[in-house]
Amino acid sequence: MIDDAYKNHDIFIKLTEYSEFYKNLSESVFRFIAQGTKAACNINSYLFSSIQGTLESISDILIRGRINDSYALLRKYYDSTIINVYSDLYLQDNFSINNFIVSKIDNWLKGKEQLPEYREMSNYIRSSEKLKEINNLLYKDKTYKEIRQRCNDHTHYNFYKNVLLNDNEIYIKDRIKYLDVFEKDLKNIFILHFSYLFYLNDYYMSSSDYIDCLDCGLTPEEESQYYVAPFVQDMFNSIIKKNRMDLAVKIIKHTSMQLE
Repeated sequence: MIDDAYKNHDIFIKLTEYSEFYKNLSESVFRFIAQGTKAACNINSYLFSSIQGTLESISDILIRGRINDSYALLRKYYDSTIINVYSDLYLQDNFSINNFIVSKIDNWLKGKEQLPEYREMSNYIRSSEKLKEINNLLYKDKTYKEIRQRCNDHTHYNFYKNVLLNDNEIYIKDRIKYLDVFEKDLKNIFILHFSYLFYLNDYYMSSSDYIDCLDCGLTPEEESQYYVAPFVQDMFNSIIKKNRMDLAVKIIKHTSMQLE
């Protein structure tokens, strides 16, 4: 049954923070044109707003005690991050003056071609020389393999306990513990996505200071194009640095953005 300890769990605050991050990121990247497709706007803008919606849906379902259903959406969130990283990486690997339109991604946008299955996209990302440093840290243990397995266990009812975790009226002694695990899994997926974004498109994380000055006919401050948006710095401090200082150090070393 759902008690006050469940309803007041910290995960609901975190879900709101993650949702707001993707909302702000969606609005921030809209001005950047993605090379390699015929899209008129940044294709990631709508992908980020879609992720925002998925996280809001997780919150709506989780507050009702449907932990099992929430894991199905967590798997969708995980898939979305891999799709985002794969499509960006594939565009960067294949776009050139001689290949102005990357057909695999452009056809996906037009509904003419599906992207590869999850395993193929994941392997492509993990074998990338460009992402080698960050991959070595992200996959130094079995964290992400275990998250994927938990998502699959819940989606496919691999164990009877997964069935019970979708019933909010029966008493489950360790219901809060399952919620604790869910929060940790959610956080680790966010960390993975945030880290990859900085390695592939760190300029996405820029503040609007530089563009705002140009729009107003003013001369931007020197190097203001490297200022990091406050909402990005906040999440970097509260999530990445707090939980994965090894990744934080590597990201700061890699990026040209003024991340602290």
